[in-house]
Amino acid sequence: MGKLIGAVLGFMVGGPLLALLGLAIGHIFDRGLGQAMRFNYGAEQETLQRSFFDTTFRVMGHVAKADGRVSESEIAQAEAIMTELGLTPERRRDAIARFKEGSAADFQLEPEIASFLRHGGRRLLMRKMLIEALLAMALADGRIDPAERDILSRVAQHLGVRAADFDRLMRMAGAQRQFHGYQQGGQYTGGAAPDSGARLAQAYGVLGVEATASDAEIKKAYRKLMSENHPDKLAAKGLPDEMMKLATEKAQDIQAAYALIKEHRKES
Repeated sequence: MGKLIGAVLGFMVGGPLLALLGLAIGHIFDRGLGQAMRFNYGAEQETLQRSFFDTTFRVMGHVAKADGRVSESEIAQAEAIMTELGLTPERRRDAIARFKEGSAADFQLEPEIASFLRHGGRRLLMRKMLIEALLAMALADGRIDPAERDILSRVAQHLGVRAADFDRLMRMAGAQRQFHGYQQGGQYTGGAAPDSGARLAQAYGVLGVEATASDAEIKKAYRKLMSENHPDKLAAKGLPDEMMKLATEKAQDIQAAYALIKEHRKES
């Protein structure tokens, strides 16, 4: 754009010679602007990633304290999640510190979410990913109790997510957790291994559609979810590296669920 404007203005003022000069000046402007934009973009991404990481583990600690105290099983669950995410020793220490801050008696949820929004969390996709990450962590033990649900519902409300959309995300997260357990070598984490009918119901739940949906509706839901949850896209939007494993697993579960539904419909 700088080169174009420089060349046009130069030509209008002094003909072809000044047009060349304007082109050169415009090129220098474009390079400087590009460098400035890359610098600012990188800094913004780093800030958002840090904010996402900190908010996730603070709220996770707050959820663990929902019943008044953090139990040994909840601490073990948090440590298991950190291990599953593959955190480095340094990042693990950071996560533990943020978890403790969130479980402290003086922790306030609303200012924490407001801080996340200020640091780039106003992007709809990142708000949705924060809720989904928290739901995935809360479901690590296979269930979300009423006190935990209340806190997560408040998080969604502060992020501007409608109650109906939050309920849908929670149902999809639950279905994905069950479906993922089956996908892991048949090691189902939700109790007794499901029969084929239950697995199919979970697959529909992963895509967030009813079993009565048409093939076109299912394909549309699948494509939308894959577009939203593609790891490369999420990385570009500011998802921290540590959360990429959750995103990758979700994308794989979406693909597996869609494949199962297609296979079932082909056989029917």
